[in-house]
Amino acid sequence: MTWLHRAAALCRNLFRRQERECALDDELRGYVDAITSERMGAGMEREDAARAAHLEVGGVEQVKELARDARTGAALETLLRDARYAMRALRRTPTFTIAAIIALALGIGATTAIVSVVRGVLLQPLPYADAGRLVVALHDGHNPVAPANFLDWRAQTHSFTDMAATELWSPALTGDADPEELSGLRMTSGMLPLLGVQPLLGRMFAADEDQPGNEQVVILSYGLWQRRFAGARDVVGRSALLDGKQYTIIGVMPESFHFAPFWATHAELWSPLAFGKDASSRASQSLRIFARLRPGVTLAGARADLGTVTARLEREFPGTNQNVELRPLAQMVVGDIETPLIVLLAAVGFVLLIACANVAHMLLARAAARQRELAVRTALGATRRRIVAQLLVESSLLALGGGVGGLMIGAWGVHALVAAAPSIIPRVSIVRIDVGVLLAMIAITAVTTLAFGLFPALRAARVDLAETFRDGSRPSSDGRESGRTRNLLVASEFTLALVLLVGAGLMIRSVVALEHVDPGLDPRNVVSMIVSTTGTPAADSSRHQYFYIDALERVKALPGVISASYINHRPFDGDMWGFQFRVEGRPHPKPGEWPRATYRVVFPGYFATMRIPILRGRDIEAADRMNTPKVVVIDEYTARRYWPGEDAIGKRLTFDDSTWVTVVGIVHNEVRDRLASPPAEEIFLPFFQERGYVNGIGARRAMTVVARVRCERAECDPAAAVQPIRAAIRSVERNAPISGVVTLTSLMAEDTAEPRFYLVLLGAFATVAIVLAAVGVYGVMSYSVARRTREIGIRIALGARPASVVRSVVARGLIVAAGGATAGIVAAFGMTRLMRSILFGVSPTDAATFGAVTLVLLVVAVAASVAPALRATRVDPLTALRSD
Repeated sequence: MTWLHRAAALCRNLFRRQERECALDDELRGYVDAITSERMGAGMEREDAARAAHLEVGGVEQVKELARDARTGAALETLLRDARYAMRALRRTPTFTIAAIIALALGIGATTAIVSVVRGVLLQPLPYADAGRLVVALHDGHNPVAPANFLDWRAQTHSFTDMAATELWSPALTGDADPEELSGLRMTSGMLPLLGVQPLLGRMFAADEDQPGNEQVVILSYGLWQRRFAGARDVVGRSALLDGKQYTIIGVMPESFHFAPFWATHAELWSPLAFGKDASSRASQSLRIFARLRPGVTLAGARADLGTVTARLEREFPGTNQNVELRPLAQMVVGDIETPLIVLLAAVGFVLLIACANVAHMLLARAAARQRELAVRTALGATRRRIVAQLLVESSLLALGGGVGGLMIGAWGVHALVAAAPSIIPRVSIVRIDVGVLLAMIAITAVTTLAFGLFPALRAARVDLAETFRDGSRPSSDGRESGRTRNLLVASEFTLALVLLVGAGLMIRSVVALEHVDPGLDPRNVVSMIVSTTGTPAADSSRHQYFYIDALERVKALPGVISASYINHRPFDGDMWGFQFRVEGRPHPKPGEWPRATYRVVFPGYFATMRIPILRGRDIEAADRMNTPKVVVIDEYTARRYWPGEDAIGKRLTFDDSTWVTVVGIVHNEVRDRLASPPAEEIFLPFFQERGYVNGIGARRAMTVVARVRCERAECDPAAAVQPIRAAIRSVERNAPISGVVTLTSLMAEDTAEPRFYLVLLGAFATVAIVLAAVGVYGVMSYSVARRTREIGIRIALGARPASVVRSVVARGLIVAAGGATAGIVAAFGMTRLMRSILFGVSPTDAATFGAVTLVLLVVAVAASVAPALRATRVDPLTALRSD
């Protein structure tokens, strides 16, 4: 049993030294070989000798297991003992503990909230089968496609398992309930199988239902099913009156299904798309094209395949297949929101770093105050590793408290972000704290523990016993290296805070610039709503204009209505339609190179109602009818661009190369879509002449009422006029669908909602950052004054004036802040360039913003240094000398 005893002794030695288990394994293998050799020397066969050796050393394995269990138990006991000691130590300093936990909770909570948004919007896969292989094909990446082109692409490409098309559809739902215009899509029968989704109830479209005559079936969204059909399980097979026609309900989609995710995002029902006579059209561009890549086909390969087909079609049909782009569906969904979210993620990361730096500074100061305690522990035999472990346990408890608080703040923050997020942010409704976010938060908390706890623990464990116990008192000074470390931490806080403040300052400048954009109209006290004739007797082309005229007259007659008119698509609504045109006397454009203009169809009185100034010429009048010369009104941008240095009044243009129309008026540029959009070509057509401009335009089935109401008191709400206006329209046709009821001021507010949202978040992060940075400076100065009590007392005893002492203390704080601010300026020059896409009217390197923010931070540094400086002037020289 000699080998067994030696093995057990070795295990005990390894346990005491806490060496790696692999060393024991190597040693045991050596024992087995030695025993085997010994038995073979005694005449045993090799196999018998090896078996005997393994049986004998089997006891060593038991010893090894016992040693492992003992080591684990001892480690747990040590950890629990350290945790109990750390909790007692933290309870003895409640101010420090609470301050550290709050700082960490703010940083971790804000980070958790933004990480949840980034994960939900950018990283969460789309709710379709194998969504990474879904792509979208459009002109210029966003413009729709003509039916003939889609059919050719589907037939001639080889990189896709299938290709499907969708078209915007806004049917009017009439019947027993209140008439309502819905947002929907028409789609080819392969669209839903392409997405890999199944209805909750019923079935998908059959292959022959996208043929003319078979298309009057419809699938409902879950929300529409609940709202209009009370969630009835027998809804499949019922009829719905859409656009005055009977549609059979064949299915209901799951609650989680939303399509299309980047365009027509509020679609509530879907119907087959039958091309009919439009199948050969390459001019009526109204389709969004979706496709799924074949297995093994890359995006680059599919682009090359589609590019070959479109190039061939462009040669055959010039101007019809230009600039076709193939993009991943996920990229289309995210759109331009990726950069702002990355900016916010970087900003919240800065807040977390500032919080860590602040807590690290507090731990350094606390460790300096505990030098005598740590020296005593060292003198009693505690190793540096044990002291570091003890201090890291304290840091872990602080991080645990900060993590729990951060989880609560993060949950509240996610709720607040979802509620406050503008509609332009996609998929925000699915943002939540899920398992992935929780794992990320655990990782953030662990990294945070190391970030703020490890370095102070290593610094504190380096105890100089001779210095600590000299004359039985604490050291008189802090040491240059410790002072530099604390100053570096505070300077880093100012660096990060300056970057955040510059970002917030640039967003403030952007919002102010947006608010000062001239919209070209007066949106105050204007109520608007979309009125449709679909599904009513007024839908008849011979009657619809009389309905609009009669309804408008009744709206104008309402008390409080100053003026009213119609427009096809109101400003700020994001819905712009364009016509190509050419100017008389100019070279004939090549196919695909005709200029385009946003066109508006308006009633007389529109410009007066919207208070859009007519710069030259006249307004559209009631006399502009089909049997009179065709006229248009253009905006001043169009006039300057196509008739520079000339008077555009009396000039002519054409939309179809056959009918010429005369410019009779020039109006001030108005906002077409967004305040940040530059001016562009815009042409206003008289409602009663529209069908005479381009062949094929039928009766306009829907128009938007705009009514300016009298609202002279500050508390007056123009929305109060909505019900009377609605009643006036319904008095003409009780089944007229009305939708999109909104005031123009609220539409403008939505336009600035996105930059305001970023401003609020960046401003909140910057506020937290500047408060933490100020606390850091205050802490450094307070600690410095406390450590320099003797020095300051001697200076006062030698005749130093209080003002000079104040200047000395404030100057130190200012130097630290100035160093951090200088580094922050350099960092901000690089970081703010990421914000270029979300800024308006201000440069990412705006000197005024940089200068103002730097000045604010320096003022904060001075203010945070004043209190410790004033306290230094009250030092009693005799007390200071006795304290050492």
